[in-house]
Amino acid sequence: MEKSDEMIEILKDEYERLLCEIKELANQITNIRKNTAKELKSKIENELKYLGMERAIFEVDIQSKNKFDYNGQDKVEFLISSNVGEPLKPLHKVASGGEISRIMLAIKSVVADVDSIPILIFDEIDTGISGRTAQAVAEKMVLISKTHQILCVTHLPQIAAMGDKHFKIQKVIKNDKTVTLVTNLQNNERIEELARMLGGAIVTELTKVNAKEILDLADQLKVKIRQ
Repeated sequence: MEKSDEMIEILKDEYERLLCEIKELANQITNIRKNTAKELKSKIENELKYLGMERAIFEVDIQSKNKFDYNGQDKVEFLISSNVGEPLKPLHKVASGGEISRIMLAIKSVVADVDSIPILIFDEIDTGISGRTAQAVAEKMVLISKTHQILCVTHLPQIAAMGDKHFKIQKVIKNDKTVTLVTNLQNNERIEELARMLGGAIVTELTKVNAKEILDLADQLKVKIRQ
C-alpha cells in the first residue's frame, strides 16, 4: 500500500517498454510480409498462366489491425481476378469450383515445401479445361504429390492417367436403392476406363491402344517429375 504509486509507475514504464518492443517486432513482420507478397504474387501468377488462367491477377492485401496477436498486427487476405475486367475479390468469393481448384493448385505449387497440410482434395479441377492445360494441371498435382497426399475427382483421361491409383466411382441400383460403388482399378481395368473416358459410349480397340499409350506416357512423365 505504501509503495503502490511507485509500483504503478514502474509497471507503466515496463508496459511502455514492452509495447515499443512489440511494435518494433510487428513492424518487422509487416515488412517481411510486404516483401514476400511481391514475390508470391509473381510466382502464383506465373503458375496460373501455366494452368490456363493467363489473364488472372493475384494480390496479397495486407491491412494493419488495431491489436496485436501471435502473428503480428496484420490482416492478410488473398485476392484474385480471374478474368479481364473483373474486380479483385477474396478467394472464397470466386464462383467457379474449377477456378478455385486451379488457384489453390497454383498456391500449393509455390508453397509446397513449407506447407504442413498433409492431404489435398481437388474437385472439379478439370472444369472448362482440356488439352495442354489439363496436362499442365496433372503435372502440377504430381509435383505436389512429392510432399502431399492428393485426391482428385476428374473426368479427363489426361489427369486420371497421372494418378498412382485410379478409383472408378459409379452409382448403381440394388434392391430398389441407389448405392455408390468405388472400385480400385487394376491394369487392364484402368485402360478400359481411360478408353471409356476418351471415347464415350463406344470403345474401340484403337481407343484402348490410345488409352494404353496415355497411361505409359504418364508413367514415364511421373518418373521425370519426381526425380
